[in-house]
Amino acid sequence: AGVHHVQRRDIVLKWELGEGAFGKVFLAECYNLLPEQEKMLVAVKALKEVTESARLDFHREAELLTVLQHEHIVKFYGVCTEGEPLIMVFEYMKHGDLNRFLRSHGPDAKILEQGQGQGEGQGQGQPRGQLTLSHMLQIATQVASGMVYLASLHFVHRDLATRNCLVGQDLVVKIGDFGMSRDIYSTDYYRVGGRTMLPIRWMPPESILYRKFTTESDIWSFGVVLWEIFTYGKQPWYQLSNTEAIECITQGRELERPRTCPSEVYAIMQSCWQREPQQRRPIKEIHSRLQALVKTPPVYLDILG
Repeated sequence: AGVHHVQRRDIVLKWELGEGAFGKVFLAECYNLLPEQEKMLVAVKALKEVTESARLDFHREAELLTVLQHEHIVKFYGVCTEGEPLIMVFEYMKHGDLNRFLRSHGPDAKILEQGQGQGEGQGQGQPRGQLTLSHMLQIATQVASGMVYLASLHFVHRDLATRNCLVGQDLVVKIGDFGMSRDIYSTDYYRVGGRTMLPIRWMPPESILYRKFTTESDIWSFGVVLWEIFTYGKQPWYQLSNTEAIECITQGRELERPRTCPSEVYAIMQSCWQREPQQRRPIKEIHSRLQALVKTPPVYLDILG
């Protein structure tokens, strides 16, 4: 099949959505992309400087993204390589990244909600105000589903976190990052020796100590993503500096159970945080456990207030 090519004349940029080290992301209209729609909104990632190695990386990434097709992975439509800049075309996820979404639907964000989203129809759609347990479980299940798919291809993500998931209409959540999070969420990364930025707060001991990244290290990160979901997007170990967080993780301390988190869900987190990678619960099992919880959510009474 190969990478799909989009004609430059079919892409009409509207405005900038963000900027990263590699370049910018724009909201754009794309014509003739899908047979059933004359034009549709897309997110376009434009590559800043086209060095030979950047061009190579671009084409390698495009080939990989073409292979990754799943309902919980952000949809990649193709590239435009006539002239410059080099462009990648993705589906547009209108509610932005999951971390921002969680924060704007947490206890501190009630005020934001007034005057938003009239006429969207308050169906199953987007929650207004605070997220419920049921919303959180739905979000977690979708991320797990995308991770099951990546693991089945032996693809290791290395940077799973809510900042690298996107939220679309009707609370649809997909894994995908436009490479912007290292800039926008720079405090989530620890700079090691010049260039390397590591998301240490999401990493298991073996990744921090030996730079070992595997499907099992992704499972650890998924546990941290669960924690983020149930804290409305708090930063893991937010009370600690990077070096303190590294010490905590390598010494085997665990993140505490979030206040709104049922013990059934905290048990899943803890199964992701086993020190021995082989002891961690397989992502497939985690996904089916979450699916079961979505169907019959635990009755959660916050007795502790």
